[in-house]
Amino acid sequence: MPASRGVSVLQALRYRGRQGMFAWTLHRLTGLGIVLFVGTHVVAAFFLQQFGDPLATALTAFYESWFTQIFVYFCVLYHALNGGRLALMDLFPGLLRYQHELVWLQWAVFAPAFLVPVFFLIRSGLFPS
Repeated sequence: MPASRGVSVLQALRYRGRQGMFAWTLHRLTGLGIVLFVGTHVVAAFFLQQFGDPLATALTAFYESWFTQIFVYFCVLYHALNGGRLALMDLFPGLLRYQHELVWLQWAVFAPAFLVPVFFLIRSGLFPS
């Protein structure tokens, strides 16, 4: 018989993971985003080869839109930086004590690396030269 801890279902489901759990969840979601983009790209190439231009053009218009490009850039950049942070912690176990600081360092690197190119992407889209 399991021991009773006096914890309700709602208390058990409440988020308590802090930065590590948020990074883990976002890493999985960005990986799924990358798979979704690559899958869409492969399907568009298949449709172009098998059925001609109209269907492939519709899919290409979707994954070449601003929103999709920004989403894919977010996914790839975050996934790469978080994967690098995880690899460093695996290679140097002493860094596990500084996981909190490494997550903040990751975001400090991510923010300018993401926001500057997105600014120029949006600016060139709004004001073409």
